Amino acid sequence: MPCSLLNFCEYETHKLVKIKSVKLGSMKWMSNGIILMFICIMLFWNKEYQAYDLVISSVTTKVKGVGLTNMPEVGDVVWDVVDHSGLSQGKNSFFVVTNFIATKQQKQGKCPETPQTGRPCRSEKDCEKGYWDQHSHGVQTGVCVKFDVTRKTCEVAAWCPIEKRTPPPRPALLASAENFTVLIKNNIRFPAFNYIRRNILPEMTDTYLKKCIFNRRSHPYCPIFRLGDIVTEAKEKFTEIAVEGGVIGVQINWDCDLNRFSQRCLPGYSFRRLDEKESNRTLYPGLNFRFARYYTENGIEYRTLYKAFGIRFDVMVFGKAGKFSIIQLIIYIGSTLSYYALTTVFLDWLIGSRCYSREARKYSERKFESVQDQQECLLCISFVDEDKVRLLKRSKKKSLQAVKPISFHPRKDDSTCFRALVSALQPAARPDLAAQNGPAEPKAEDEGDGGQSVGTPLVELPQDSRPPWCQCGCCPPSCQLEEQLCCRREPGRCLTSSPLFPALVLRRSTLETLLLYQSPLAELHEEAHLRRGACAQFIGWRFGGALPQDAMPVMPRCCVARVRAEFPSPDGRYEGLTLSRPL
Repeated sequence: MPCSLLNFCEYETHKLVKIKSVKLGSMKWMSNGIILMFICIMLFWNKEYQAYDLVISSVTTKVKGVGLTNMPEVGDVVWDVVDHSGLSQGKNSFFVVTNFIATKQQKQGKCPETPQTGRPCRSEKDCEKGYWDQHSHGVQTGVCVKFDVTRKTCEVAAWCPIEKRTPPPRPALLASAENFTVLIKNNIRFPAFNYIRRNILPEMTDTYLKKCIFNRRSHPYCPIFRLGDIVTEAKEKFTEIAVEGGVIGVQINWDCDLNRFSQRCLPGYSFRRLDEKESNRTLYPGLNFRFARYYTENGIEYRTLYKAFGIRFDVMVFGKAGKFSIIQLIIYIGSTLSYYALTTVFLDWLIGSRCYSREARKYSERKFESVQDQQECLLCISFVDEDKVRLLKRSKKKSLQAVKPISFHPRKDDSTCFRALVSALQPAARPDLAAQNGPAEPKAEDEGDGGQSVGTPLVELPQDSRPPWCQCGCCPPSCQLEEQLCCRREPGRCLTSSPLFPALVLRRSTLETLLLYQSPLAELHEEAHLRRGACAQFIGWRFGGALPQDAMPVMPRCCVARVRAEFPSPDGRYEGLTLSRPL
């Protein structure tokens, strides 16, 4: 098609096929109803009609509690907030000491390194002056000294006496930390909606905060937590985790609905353990760090070294706020409309399955329109001894008689062929033809051939001169593969010998009537018109309504010879097989 501006003023739409079926109609509306119900459930369950924004937050904590421990050679020691919680404050986290190992009265000097971290020696040659590594407690002096009665180690310049590697005490020395409390203040903001909130709700008074402790049933939004309750909520035992320490996560989840009529924005608290629970599964179990307290006696600086074990609480804030948005609603509806295509896919599959095996071909022919490539020609043939129509491809190596079919189609009687048959069996009623033919012939002859001569039937060829593909014995030889087709699949009587063949295909009055029916002002003197009409009659008779779309019917060689003998060409030339339907 040539390019033109009018081409842009065209609209193309899809072709639809309406199948009137109660079963398919019920399945269609039932499937559409299920899909609609699913879309509505997801719309309201996941609130797909809202626009969302993620939370931005800050966290501050304040721990309260006092503990008392009894240390050997020291006595009772009081641990307040500065002692047990003021040493390791991280971002969005806090630490509480629950157990410790103390090394008292350390001062700077020279002492033997412990065998666990130091280098065993026998003489000064085994010790290197100034050497240290990440496991050393000090710097080697190059001297080998006795550590105990049986062992010697290299001397180091360090805080002496050196800390000994011993397991933490059981039970934990600060087990009373279970009753400590912590106030968690969480400020959040949703910038897209310019909404600010904190977990200390507006209705909470000072009197309420002094008395409340978090409890899922009685006080689910209280920001003050008992440490023992946090550990219990994380499904752990405080007495066990307090020995070696651990990490507990405090999760605050803000799931906010900021719509005017259903506004709700409250914190939800959950707890879980974050580190490895079992000591024998990790090389470095629990959580610990070291700190020291310094003092001076007689002008000498001393310190008490503490290896503190404890629990670190990490506060993690998650949140999402939603607000109604018409744009999000339109996007969701538009994205879910494609789900209705599942109904079409399901019903198309059902039509082609065994449930609709009888109607599958009829539906497919109405729904799909096949267009063949110009280089590929589909041919349609019919054998007189077979009640089926064969569809096959044109071959360049085999005769048409030997080509294997692609598919089979049942024969169907055509109404046009039936009308022609009725016309052939009745006497001629056209006065113009009667005037042209002169006086009527005797009745006896009319009863034989219907009142008109139809030529002489074909004579069977000798066995040695028959083509190898001929089964009826009447097919003339041909060098073209597409013309090498017989009227029979198996040996037997030729189709042209049937009494109906000359009456239906060759009778001149019948062909002239049909040609004038199609074109009332046509000239009937040319034999080519009658020859084409005879071919059309044969195709309608033998193929009927079973002729597949885009397939060209082929007449057997014997039938073609019979038609050409009855209506010969003056110059002896014939068109033969063409890539279009005969007229």
